[in-house]
Amino acid sequence: MKTTALNHDISLPSYTISDDPNEEIFMLDLLQKFEKIIYIALVILLAIVVIFSVFELGYLVFTSLFTNGIRLETHDLLNLLGFFLLVLIGVELLDTIRVYIEKNEIHVEVIVLLAIIAVARKVIILDPTALDYSLLVGLGVLFFALAAGYYLIKRAGNPFKDWGIS
Repeated sequence: MKTTALNHDISLPSYTISDDPNEEIFMLDLLQKFEKIIYIALVILLAIVVIFSVFELGYLVFTSLFTNGIRLETHDLLNLLGFFLLVLIGVELLDTIRVYIEKNEIHVEVIVLLAIIAVARKVIILDPTALDYSLLVGLGVLFFALAAGYYLIKRAGNPFKDWGIS
């Protein structure tokens, strides 16, 4: 245990995991391996959910088309589009986790796009007869903020794009 002097009169103990730097590196490596195992487990579970969601979406399309004839009612169409976007969000999350596992990078652009898709899905599945105006204003502000954030992220990738410089 080392002590660190704050003033000449008072000294507080500082604790470390170990005085041996190799043991700290071992602990960090162990923690990174544990994180990878958790991410792989999340990918497997999310893949299972996406696979079953695709089967359920196919079942919903089949039953919607053949129980009411070829024509879909507006309510059925909105439900199908909302479910389709939900599956798309799951696939994009899988891709995001895969990129993180491979490169240890989080692509903020993809995360913001997922949020935009989620807000669009919410707008699509809303019942227009039971809408509260504050909800619409909140969703509009959220969508505008996400779109502005996405624009800024894309612009930061190439700040001279508007001037024709690549």
